[in-house]
Amino acid sequence: MPQDKTGDARRHSSSKLSVLRENPIFCDLEPEALDQLCRYAKHTVLKRGASLFAKDDPGNSLYAVISGTIKISISSADGRNAILNLVGPGELFGEMSVLDGQPRSADAIANTNCEIFVIDRRDFLPFVRSQPTLAMKFIELLCARLRWTSEQVEQVILHDLPGRLASALLGLVEKRGPDPESHTIAITQQEISEMVGMTRESINKQLRAWSARNWVRLEHGAIIVLDAPALRELAEAGVSSDE
Repeated sequence: MPQDKTGDARRHSSSKLSVLRENPIFCDLEPEALDQLCRYAKHTVLKRGASLFAKDDPGNSLYAVISGTIKISISSADGRNAILNLVGPGELFGEMSVLDGQPRSADAIANTNCEIFVIDRRDFLPFVRSQPTLAMKFIELLCARLRWTSEQVEQVILHDLPGRLASALLGLVEKRGPDPESHTIAITQQEISEMVGMTRESINKQLRAWSARNWVRLEHGAIIVLDAPALRELAEAGVSSDE
């Protein structure tokens, strides 16, 4: 048993280095600084549906996803939900409340079974202060988040359903990078409807129209993008019919 525990510890240590080293925020850290950050990172496993934090909770931790997907969402008093982001392997989340000390602005729920690293705010803030270049990286990250939010607002206000849906699908594909399987998006039609702010019935109708054109293929719990250029043209136009 002690050997198994030692093996697990080594695997987790290796995973920490891999996940943190490959993240664009931490990739330029000196080896000693990266080792220090790894010592702060605690490995956690979440079952699908588990709540990590809720809106207005204290922002005590920064998170890095190892595997699985975390759903960032908000909900209304009458039960309506809106998905703000789906955070996948290699991505960080929870940085805003960690940096400004304010409550969480949304809920975070495990959308699948997940493995994550958790870094306590009490450890992380002194670490950032000791690494001036890291502070600049987080400024860039927050600017990227703000630009992304502006684009989302633009889509909701100016684009019709096909343009919004095409933009959402392409955004999910592009987040996964050059992975040959990146065009397979593990998402339900209900979840995509909560991302673009339209009913599930409208989403289903549009996806079926695209499926008939061989732009997408629909599978249980997944959407496969077959013709990204066609969707990109639609997203850039912003408006189109579903004929």
